[in-house]
Amino acid sequence: MPHLPQQPAAGVSRRTVARATAAAGLAALFGAAAGTAPARAATRLGPRTLDVSVPSAALGRSAPVRLILPSDFGTRPEKRYPVLYLLHGAHDDYTSWTRETDIEAFTAGRDLIVAMPDAGPTGIPSVWRGGPDYETFQLKEVPALLARDYRASGVRAVAGVSTGGYGAMAHAARHPGAFTAAASYSGILDTTAPGVPAIMDAIVARENLPAASLWGNPVFNLLTWRDFNPRARATGLRGTALYVSQGSGVGGGGDPLPGILESALWPSAQGFARTLALMGLPATTHFYGGGGHDWAHWKPEFTASWPVLARALGVPE
Repeated sequence: MPHLPQQPAAGVSRRTVARATAAAGLAALFGAAAGTAPARAATRLGPRTLDVSVPSAALGRSAPVRLILPSDFGTRPEKRYPVLYLLHGAHDDYTSWTRETDIEAFTAGRDLIVAMPDAGPTGIPSVWRGGPDYETFQLKEVPALLARDYRASGVRAVAGVSTGGYGAMAHAARHPGAFTAAASYSGILDTTAPGVPAIMDAIVARENLPAASLWGNPVFNLLTWRDFNPRARATGLRGTALYVSQGSGVGGGGDPLPGILESALWPSAQGFARTLALMGLPATTHFYGGGGHDWAHWKPEFTASWPVLARALGVPE
């Protein structure tokens, strides 16, 4: 026989009941009933934003993911939501999208979850040689937590900047069907193109890690490098809505480094786009003159890509 809702006991004030109801609402907002591990591991940062520490066998440690929940999450307990994954770049972290953009305000009123998972100090979300497996963390462990505790549906899109742009395309290519859309802003899209292995090695070395700790030597371990190369795995992108943007990175005033980095990746992005075209894979591309490898250019590119992502997620543009 089903249990009927209990009326408040005699002598219990309406204020006490209201407080209990509010507490239950907060528990629902953060995705779990009181007393469960996800609720204890969640740190509230704002009305819709929280950081969750995810125990990860793939990484051998707990790692963070920042979440932005839908505006109606606490009042629609029966509803499930698509997820937009946003990946950070090199020498940054999972807080970058909320620090550098207005993603919280931008997604207000839109029925989706935004997930910003950790990718380590290099921002290369891959399977490291004998090291952490950020691919499994981002593609299996975080989605499992979101489905279990935050009512995520199976509809997912992914976007990223720089090494996160690499991750967006590599994840989608290596795991066909995992994402309905993938977007790259100044991403590393051909890891074996001339000069690009040196860039990858420099990113790894800047974090005081051995260059070979990523995928090994780019010559002796070429097959491994190709296995993790979005361009080499492009056939896996069939059926995924794609957005690719890249600047030519000509020099300008001020710090020249962002322009130099952008220009170094220009041929890689062009080659990736040519491969998509040759394979008959439709993609929205924006290759523009100038620009730098920085958020000043990535923010408007995200806005430009939003119709592609929104349609794939089934949310309002």
